[in-house]
Amino acid sequence: MRILYCATDQRVPGTLGGSTHVRAVAEGLARLGHDVHALVGRGDGPFPEGAVHWHAMGAPLGRAQLRVLRAGAVRRLADTIRPDLVMERYHNFGGEGALAARSARVPLVLEVNAPAIDHPGSRKAWLDRALVVRPFRRWREWQLDQARLVVTPSAAILPPRLPRARVIELEWGADTERFTPGAAGRVPFTKEPGAIVAVFAGAFRAWHGAIQLVDAVRQLHERGLDAFRAVFLGDGPERPAAMAAAAGDPRFVFAGAVSHDEMPAALAAADIGVAPFDVARHPPLALGFYWSPLKVFEYMASGLPVVAPALPRLRDLVGDAVEGRLYEPATSEALADALATLADPGRRAQLGAAARARAVRDYSWEAHCRALDRAFRELR
Repeated sequence: MRILYCATDQRVPGTLGGSTHVRAVAEGLARLGHDVHALVGRGDGPFPEGAVHWHAMGAPLGRAQLRVLRAGAVRRLADTIRPDLVMERYHNFGGEGALAARSARVPLVLEVNAPAIDHPGSRKAWLDRALVVRPFRRWREWQLDQARLVVTPSAAILPPRLPRARVIELEWGADTERFTPGAAGRVPFTKEPGAIVAVFAGAFRAWHGAIQLVDAVRQLHERGLDAFRAVFLGDGPERPAAMAAAAGDPRFVFAGAVSHDEMPAALAAADIGVAPFDVARHPPLALGFYWSPLKVFEYMASGLPVVAPALPRLRDLVGDAVEGRLYEPATSEALADALATLADPGRRAQLGAAARARAVRDYSWEAHCRALDRAFRELR
């Protein structure tokens, strides 16, 4: 099947979760025999080699809010490659893929990874009401109406009016062949003998809770658990605050942005994977924890026990005392308590092995793409 994959607000190659997702899905579908043409922004290096046809078509001025202005270019490309199906990464201000699918008279598959409904207190919803005709709601509902299939990690972020038969819930995943407990490669930190390294990987947004890991490791040392260290992989707006909280303390390492190709070795060198989400700091999460957390799946594939807040969806992804430790309330004190239970290397090894087995069974990109493949063939 020839697939036009429209993800113009993502850059490939890239270090953020969206970039990883788009690349993994495009390459996974190509491995299954599909002829994939992916429309993305150009990242910091050349496009990956392989079977995917990468087309440099980023959002105008790098702003996702202007995506739909690419509609003419996407339609012209569709006229050239004649796809059997268009898949678009949903954005309220997107729709260029939907327009191309309608023009080509082929099915549209919409990937919805962020709410297609308004959260309480949404400024966009307020502006939409102020404009009387509610153009934002009307446009997103038009996109959803065009879709023959909607792919999402959580149906809770879709309008109730959308027929459930047109929705498939799929988690994101990890490349379980690359992310392994023994992954080799450059490691961007030095591990001291006897140290217990808790790793945080992410974009350092306020709701990712990186600063809570700094506070938790400090508390562990105050309790006499001196072996704990924390390594932070990534960059983003909250990194300066986390670095300031850890200033002058050699127990904390901030390695900066790490390419996705280097991430397997970096995670394999750690002992515990931490995902200290602080949902109160992100208003859309009032709708529920709708993310499919890439870092959690990659921790698990790397054989790391996962430590995270006991949020409803995370309870489904990580079994407490089975593949990791879940804590509540979501505070640095509770995080420290959870980390303390993993001071024993045998306990870490037991949970890490279970996490790896679960990732291979349930959370691989291969499983994600095979589910898409089945759904696409049913559409035809």
